[in-house]
Amino acid sequence: MARQPDAAKERRWLERICAWQQSQLSVRAFCQRRCLSEASFYGWRRLLHERGLIGERPLPPAAPAVPTPTFVQVAVNAAAVAVPAIDVVLAGGRVVRLRPGFDTALLRQLLRLLEEPSC
Repeated sequence: MARQPDAAKERRWLERICAWQQSQLSVRAFCQRRCLSEASFYGWRRLLHERGLIGERPLPPAAPAVPTPTFVQVAVNAAAVAVPAIDVVLAGGRVVRLRPGFDTALLRQLLRLLEEPSC
């Protein structure tokens, strides 16, 4: 006649197997973290299943506490992208910042005025 395990031991293993089912860990990882024998784990899982105390398949994994990140398509408007400016540093530390498409003739006039010696 097969030996019947005591109720306290059966309850402990039932709690352990339910914790494993919700942990999303492999049996090996779960047993290593809890310092359990894998052979004992598999034996108790089989026995508890035979007694109808657990289902054949593990419970579906619990929903993660942190939502899974999703990706969203982003369209960038090329006209809205900031185009780098060109800084021209003049004598005396003055700076002229030029954006793309500046008027070169106007820049020459401005530089002449700014660089011309004062009276």
